[in-house]
Amino acid sequence: MRIAVASEGSFVTGHFGHCDSFTIFDAENGAIVKQESIPNPGHRPGFLPNFLADRGVNVIISGGMGGGAVEIFNERNVEVIVGASGEAKAAVEAYLKGDLKTTGSVCHEHQHHGECHG
Repeated sequence: MRIAVASEGSFVTGHFGHCDSFTIFDAENGAIVKQESIPNPGHRPGFLPNFLADRGVNVIISGGMGGGAVEIFNERNVEVIVGASGEAKAAVEAYLKGDLKTTGSVCHEHQHHGECHG
């Protein structure tokens, strides 16, 4: 299983499209076996969900995300977890234990990307 976290440094970012990077975790048998960080190649409508899905991502974790991105991830069979916060690795470990659930928080106004609260 491949899990991507929209990240600012080692922390989950508040808004998916405007993150600094994506921390990609590979997990096997409920444990993280590999971690890498890839820079955000740039926010443009529809691009990032396909960029991550094309890299084999099965789950995306973020603080918030726009509805268009959620729809594309759903079309690509990528599970979306929003409402996450804290350290990226801790969020993935909580997800793997079944303790991290999505809040369903969707951002509606991109010009206010620092104010996504659901």
